[in-house]
Amino acid sequence: MNIFVASLPFQLEEADVRQSFEEFGTVSSVKLILDKETGKKRGYGFVEMPDEEEGQKAIDQLNGAEFLGRAISVSKAEAREDNRPRNNFSKPRTGGYNREGGGGFDGNRSFNKGGGFNRSGGGSGGGGNRSGGGYSRDNNRNDGGNRGGRW
Repeated sequence: MNIFVASLPFQLEEADVRQSFEEFGTVSSVKLILDKETGKKRGYGFVEMPDEEEGQKAIDQLNGAEFLGRAISVSKAEAREDNRPRNNFSKPRTGGYNREGGGGFDGNRSFNKGGGFNRSGGGSGGGGNRSGGGYSRDNNRNDGGNRGGRW
């Protein structure tokens, strides 16, 4: 059984967590999660206990128990449904504050297309340029200062 342990005091070591869970049965592994950038403990981790019954007993007894002044949270870990990246940097953007004509913030830079507001005029996405309503800042305007639309 894989067990999720949260609200751990940062000074606890894997050996301390292992010792606490071994009171209820065999512990096959303990993993405290570290911050990738700083290497410091994040305050949670996982304990693997091969026997389901022993694992459930540990959960029942340790959930809410106090360690170094902090009440810990202990529960059965849920399996992750997929292994896709947690960030969305690889997804195409489609709205809001983006960069490139056809919607999105342009400013003569290019990023991904979508809705939002433009600086370069032209463009057909949501929010769009001046003539379509919304906000546009066409720096190359030849309309004698007449912005058209509501402005």
